[in-house]
Amino acid sequence: MLKIDILTIFPEMFEGVLKTSIVGRAVGTEAVSINVRNLRDWSDDNYKSVDDRPFGGGAGMVMRVDVIDRALAELRTPNTKVILMDTKGKMYDQKTAEKLKTEEHLILIAPHFEGIDHRVHEHLADEIYSIGPYVLSGGELPAMVVVDSICRLMPGVLGNPESLKEESYSEEMAMEYPQYTRPAEYKGWKVPEVLLSGDHKKISEWRKGR
Repeated sequence: MLKIDILTIFPEMFEGVLKTSIVGRAVGTEAVSINVRNLRDWSDDNYKSVDDRPFGGGAGMVMRVDVIDRALAELRTPNTKVILMDTKGKMYDQKTAEKLKTEEHLILIAPHFEGIDHRVHEHLADEIYSIGPYVLSGGELPAMVVVDSICRLMPGVLGNPESLKEESYSEEMAMEYPQYTRPAEYKGWKVPEVLLSGDHKKISEWRKGR
């Protein structure tokens, strides 16, 4: 079983995600174990603070390296891979999801505020990933993307394993072909005739050519 720990200051953001759809099924079938950890539990003051003003001045607050290090020291094992979600990281893609699903233990760090002390990049994170060239309020949504993309790849989670082979960005197909369902015609918008023909060879050729 793959174990995933998520470090965040907003654990409540993950409550619905862990109980619904594919992620919920992965947890329910024990293909994946997911624990959302409140980073404030490793704060060393009465205010449970995890951030401070940036050295050199500037806007916003920066998440502290010492708090994150204490959390990792408690949760990390020799088989752990620490993933930091950050816009400065490598672009996350399907090949990365395929690679991460084979790990034994992942810790996902979801930063918030203005940023995170760069010493986390330099000394604590094993990998740093971004889900796109844009800025979000925090790393919680990117962490959810990573968790979802991994969970659906775990054995037994999807009802039809063959569907993985036909999806976008799989090795067999660069992009998923267009999909249609009933009604065959709506407001004059028609489903391609070949899909209604029953000729599986022609349908396969049409899909490959899309």
